[in-house]
Amino acid sequence: MKEINIFCFGFGQVAKNFIKKLSIEKYNINLSTTSRNKSSKETFKSINYNSYLFNSKKFDQNLVVKLKEADHILVSIPPENQEDLVVKNFSKFLESSKAKWITYLSATSVYGDHKGEWVNENSKKNPTSNKGVARLKAENSWTSLEENNKLPVQIFRLSGIYSNEKNILVRLKSGDVKLSNKKDNYFSRIHVDDISNILFKSLSKFKSGEIYNITDDKPSSSKEIILYGAKILNIENIKVDTIKSEMLKNFNNESKKVSNKKVKNYFNYNLKFPSYIEGLNYIRDNFM
Repeated sequence: MKEINIFCFGFGQVAKNFIKKLSIEKYNINLSTTSRNKSSKETFKSINYNSYLFNSKKFDQNLVVKLKEADHILVSIPPENQEDLVVKNFSKFLESSKAKWITYLSATSVYGDHKGEWVNENSKKNPTSNKGVARLKAENSWTSLEENNKLPVQIFRLSGIYSNEKNILVRLKSGDVKLSNKKDNYFSRIHVDDISNILFKSLSKFKSGEIYNITDDKPSSSKEIILYGAKILNIENIKVDTIKSEMLKNFNNESKKVSNKKVKNYFNYNLKFPSYIEGLNYIRDNFM
């Protein structure tokens, strides 16, 4: 049985799904995580682990020992106040850690608006939202750590994440969906299972200093996704509404098609859900 000593900064849906993947692959998992609220002993998928307090104001000093012992480190927490909190608080400890795999999960918001054109990892980064700007700053701080301190760091830029539990079908059934009256913008998405599968692939084919987009094959408009979801659920008469949320306004101000060629070619990976069509059909058939 393979052993892995992994420290997860943040333990949301992506980190949990990755740990589930490791468990399915019969890994013996030594797990530590962080929580914004308090330190505690927890259990996930029959794995007992320690969750350590860590937020922008303070952290449990006990986590430093576990961090230094970890051979794998997954960072899935977003920046706060335009800073990456992990780099800010733990860069010195990371330099003296045993880590051979450090993965920072970023977002495709770093590209900004490209008027519906294709972008890849070498495209211009011109984020327009505060979150996109913060993500790019965080990426740069991790890149600097990798270059200046020879730390083993890779970065994955994730598109909009959906899962079997959190998706447009659930929102449609609850009535929590309205069609935007704004022009169609292209954006990309990815099922959380595909993220976990690629993270798993990277354990055995890690290359420090690389950046990859994790996204599906079919960039589409929000309207297209909603109408398809409504069709397969036999829902009619979706309301049209103006966009009031500032976050959604920023989201709809950006239009781009994100390429996944690099990640698929390097890891020799075929997507489990190449588009929202396969993903939503699977969710409807198995979870609705």
